[in-house]
Amino acid sequence: MPPDSAVPKPLRRGWRLVAIALALVAAAIVVEGIATRNSAASRLRERADAQSVPTVSVIAPGRGEAGSTLELPGRIEAYARAPIHARVSGYLKRWHADIGATVKAGQLLAEIETPELDQQLLQARAELANSRASVALAATTAKRWQALLATDSVSRQEADEKAADFAAKQAVVQALQANVERIDTLKRFARIVAPFDGTVTSRSTDVGALINAGGAQGAELFVVSDTRRLRVYVSVPQSYVAAIRTGASATLGVPERPGKAYPATVQSMARAINTATGSMLVQLSAANPKAELLPGGFATVNFRLPAAVSTLTIPPGALIFDKAGLRVATVDAHDKVLLKTVTVARDLGSVVELSSGLEPHDRVIESPPDGIADGDPVRIAAAEPDASAPGSSGGRTRGR
Repeated sequence: MPPDSAVPKPLRRGWRLVAIALALVAAAIVVEGIATRNSAASRLRERADAQSVPTVSVIAPGRGEAGSTLELPGRIEAYARAPIHARVSGYLKRWHADIGATVKAGQLLAEIETPELDQQLLQARAELANSRASVALAATTAKRWQALLATDSVSRQEADEKAADFAAKQAVVQALQANVERIDTLKRFARIVAPFDGTVTSRSTDVGALINAGGAQGAELFVVSDTRRLRVYVSVPQSYVAAIRTGASATLGVPERPGKAYPATVQSMARAINTATGSMLVQLSAANPKAELLPGGFATVNFRLPAAVSTLTIPPGALIFDKAGLRVATVDAHDKVLLKTVTVARDLGSVVELSSGLEPHDRVIESPPDGIADGDPVRIAAAEPDASAPGSSGGRTRGR
């Protein structure tokens, strides 16, 4: 290769230009590669950030119907129910009324044979007769000694002793008379009668059965119930207690008579909340002239709520239940999550009524994702297009 001095200057200048050009091209390639890599990394970070922000659909809470009905389960009981127990022991001689029989007050239901009580009554009467004979003799003796005392034939001490003996025997007669009356009164309980007008709803004895006196649970011979009017007991949730008043009207429904409603009236309220159920016991009264309602049965009680009682409704899927309690996720004005504690009034299946914790203008996340927390940013999904609009597909569109 010829030395630089032998190379013409124009040729040397051309090589330099070529070298500089190659260096510039290489630098441009390097810069472009770095820029491309930075741009790709930036787009990747943007995509990761975008995917880290969940996309949610929001809904507005619905309003419960003003003046709607409150439907609760209830228990029907007879207005008056009397389990009838035996007051004396013995054997059942005969019964006169079976289950379902309509009876009047004082009507004979059964008779008990009481051989031991009969003997006690005979003995008490014999003791009374003997005591009365002794009283008669003591009276005669005391009268004679008083006459002898007037002639100083006996001492006053002896006369007073005879008078005291007469008084003591009179007291014995009174005690024995009371004993006879007691046994005689017990004997009357051998006839079992109805305490009031009603229906025999249970008979737990039969002819020849051994009867033991007492009122142990399950030992009743008959149960008489007054079913012309019934009591209905229902537990009203605390959130609705203020809407129930004494004298308010309600309707009853029973499974055995579908589609038929029976009027009832609120008669009394417990005025206390049961800590186990969070509800208050309410008693209603219902007439039952046709005996269509059965005591001991289940009933559906419908209360008409006043217009002042209004609730908000949301889908059940919008509820979050965790260690903090029952909450709803809402979206604030800055598209960030705000969790609110709510109180459920009723679960209607397709929607849940809330009595507190939510405002009508809140934006509620329809299906909150797992792990959502206060202050998390979210992206609101595009609104569902109107299915009736031209060109609408009728499907839900969610942002990605």
